Amino acid sequence: MNKKVVFENVVKVFELYSKRSDKIASLIMPKKRENKKFVALNQVSFEVNPGETIGIVGLNGSGKSTVSNILGGVIQPTEGKVIMNGEPSLIAISAGLNGSLTGLENVELKCMMHGLTKKQIEERLPDILDFADIGDYIYQPVKNYSSGMKSRLGFAISVHTDPDILIIDEALSVGDSTFTEKCLNKMNEFKEQGKTIFFISHSAGQMRKFCDRVIWLHYGTIKMMGESDKIIDQYVRFTKWFNKLSKEEKKKHKNEMLAKQIQENKVPVKNKQEKLSFLELIKNILILIPPVVMAILLILGV
Repeated sequence: MNKKVVFENVVKVFELYSKRSDKIASLIMPKKRENKKFVALNQVSFEVNPGETIGIVGLNGSGKSTVSNILGGVIQPTEGKVIMNGEPSLIAISAGLNGSLTGLENVELKCMMHGLTKKQIEERLPDILDFADIGDYIYQPVKNYSSGMKSRLGFAISVHTDPDILIIDEALSVGDSTFTEKCLNKMNEFKEQGKTIFFISHSAGQMRKFCDRVIWLHYGTIKMMGESDKIIDQYVRFTKWFNKLSKEEKKKHKNEMLAKQIQENKVPVKNKQEKLSFLELIKNILILIPPVVMAILLILGV
C-alpha cells in the first residue's frame, strides 16, 4: 500500500528575531552573525496510510502546530523528507485568514488559493456561509471576529474545498457544542469517503472516539505512537503527573528534555541556514502590502 503521508527524520529549526522587520530584512540581506535558534522538531518520523485518522497530542510547545503547518504546506522542514500524496487543507483558528479583509473576501481569497475558479466559488459559497453560520458578520473585517467565529469560517472554507488530506489544529476548541458536533459529523463524512485526517486536540474523549492512531509529541520528538486508546491512557497519566509539578519543576523538566533530545539526535543548528518556503516568503511580503491594496487586488481577481 502506498503511504498517504511520510515524515522522514524531519527537523524544524526557527531563527528567533527581536522584530518582524528583522526577518523581512534577512530575506534581502542575510546576516553573517548567528541568530538565536529554537528546535521545534527533532528527527520526527512517521508514516500514514490512506483513509487513516491520526491524532496528535502533546503539551503546549511540543511541536504540534509545527507539524500541522508542515503538513499544510505553510512552512518547510529545515531537514528531512516530507511526502504528501494528495492536496492538504489546514484548519486552525484564523489560519490563512486576513484580518483586514471581510469574511466574504476571505472566502474568495482562500478558495482561489486552493485552485477553485470563480464559478466553483460561487457554487460553493451558499454551503460555506450556511456551515459557518455567522450571519451578517460575513461582511465585517475578520479582525472584529471572536476566536469562535474565525474557527467557524476557517472550518467552513476548508471542508468545502474538498481536500484529500484534512489537518485540524485545535479548531474545535473554541466553538460551542452545536458547532463542534456539526464539525465532527463533517469529519466522519470525510472518513467514510476514505480521506486522511490529522486531528490535533486536547480532548481525550474526541481523540478516543475519532482517531485510529495517536502520535504523542514531547518537546519536538515522538514519545509514543500507536493505537489511540493505549496512547491516550499513557498521555492522560503523564499530564496528571505533570500538572502537579511546580512552575520551576515544569521548566526544569522541559529544559532537561530539550537538552537530552539535541544531544541524542545531534541536531546541526549552529550553522544551519533557515530556508523559507514560497508560501512563507509570500506571507512575509504580504504584511508589507496595505489592506486597501489587498482588497483592490481581490476585487480585480489578480
